[in-house]
Amino acid sequence: MKHVIALDVGGTGMKAALVGADGALLHEARRATSRQRGPEAVVESILAFAADLRAYGEEHLGESAGAAGVAVPGIVDAENGIAVYSSNLGWRDVPLRELLGERLGGVPVALGHDVRTGGLAEGRIGAGKGADRFLFVPLGTGIAGAIGITGTIESGAHGYAGEIGHIVVRPDGPDCGCGQRGCLETLASASAVTRAWAAASGDPAADAADCAKAVESGDPAAVEVWRNAVDALAAGLVTALTLLDPRTLIIGGGLAEAGETLFTPLRAAVEERVTFQKLPHIVPAALGDTAGCLGAGLLAWDLLSTEVSA
Repeated sequence: MKHVIALDVGGTGMKAALVGADGALLHEARRATSRQRGPEAVVESILAFAADLRAYGEEHLGESAGAAGVAVPGIVDAENGIAVYSSNLGWRDVPLRELLGERLGGVPVALGHDVRTGGLAEGRIGAGKGADRFLFVPLGTGIAGAIGITGTIESGAHGYAGEIGHIVVRPDGPDCGCGQRGCLETLASASAVTRAWAAASGDPAADAADCAKAVESGDPAAVEVWRNAVDALAAGLVTALTLLDPRTLIIGGGLAEAGETLFTPLRAAVEERVTFQKLPHIVPAALGDTAGCLGAGLLAWDLLSTEVSA
């Protein structure tokens, strides 16, 4: 059966699948990245995982994978197949496409940025299906974005498009790792809500999910923390929709798991801020933590279809 290898590499673990031509997940697996052993060990873990997936396909599906797609975090040069930098994984300038191609016997390999790859899946087969223009914004440890245009993701001239988390929404706000102050992700990411709620509740172990539960029970301190985060998020999103005019705005990541506790006030806060802008549909992501893996599969199939048409 024809299939491709799809790999989504995260900070601590990897999700993988063998994906059929119709998008079906024919086999799924997970494995640790081994980042505690250093960047070289992480790269070897990825290569070994891909080789094991290839062997599984040969044994159980009757043939080798036709291509592989890999989504990785950090700065990615997708055109040249280089994982440029990841603070979580510790690597710099890893020629991952070349290394994977060699380990997999010369099959074509597509490399993508994790958020843009997840956005590709959400746009084609998830919450953005049918939308000609969308913006995918996962709210996790940080905040990034994927700009969807007619079934593809715009990566920008240098591969940095969609970094909505570094829009400054509060110029006098907290310092950000990027060197600015008051970036959106310092105020509205899941980790930002976790920090604020741990401080407000006096419980250092409390996290964003705990804050959401406290909001639902009417805790005034939690309501204040949540309101501050939603206001900052709305400010950043209105800047983004002013620039991009998306038809659909897809919100994912850990914070979106709060459901309408997030979406009801967020929709209201965005609506309050728009003036001439057209209000997009604001919807939760549909694919959860499988988006990156599914998107990697789409990258691989796109690669094969490009080769065939060429």
